[in-house]
Amino acid sequence: MAKEKIIKLTVGPIATNCWIYPLNDGTAAIIDPGDEADLIISTLLKSQLKPKFILLTHGHFDHICALPYLAATFRDKVKVAIHSHDSEYLGPEAHNVHKESMKAAIGDTSLLDMSWSEMPPADILLEEGSTIGPFTVLSLPGHTPGSVAFWDKEAGVLFSGDTLFADGYGRTDLPGGDSTAMASSLRRLFAMDENIEVYPGHGSATTIGREK
Repeated sequence: MAKEKIIKLTVGPIATNCWIYPLNDGTAAIIDPGDEADLIISTLLKSQLKPKFILLTHGHFDHICALPYLAATFRDKVKVAIHSHDSEYLGPEAHNVHKESMKAAIGDTSLLDMSWSEMPPADILLEEGSTIGPFTVLSLPGHTPGSVAFWDKEAGVLFSGDTLFADGYGRTDLPGGDSTAMASSLRRLFAMDENIEVYPGHGSATTIGREK
């Protein structure tokens, strides 16, 4: 997969990165569909890509808001994957979990309540070392208990969610956050090849070496 074919969409009110990662068979992985489902779908059509996976680096609402519409649109054609420790953000009981998180993040739940749709359950529960498509799953708790990175070792690219940003890292003061776990997760990333290109949940792309 050529790196230049990775598609970045910046979506939603807090500028979440949704990544479309073309696979070798005309399909694609959608990573963190944070909002604007129509834009994601139109980009897939324009690029002549069929979604195969929806991969979630963690369960926060700003990374999964477009999931209900995408899952309904593509029905049995796409598999939704999240780490087991963040699975509570999906499924029929997810609303209360998101309300708690949203209230801690911005003080009220009006944004959530205005745009809420029932979240589908995960099709695939990920763990440390799981493989899905070209990716190996790295468990990186800290931002949430189930935060992960999706690492394509062959291509030298890693999707870090809200664990590692250009010039920063994810907050740990929300429900399930853990600053000690975050420090450990960052040390793990900084022990990897410095040339790995990092595609984060917000902001611009970077490399392991630059952030180290």
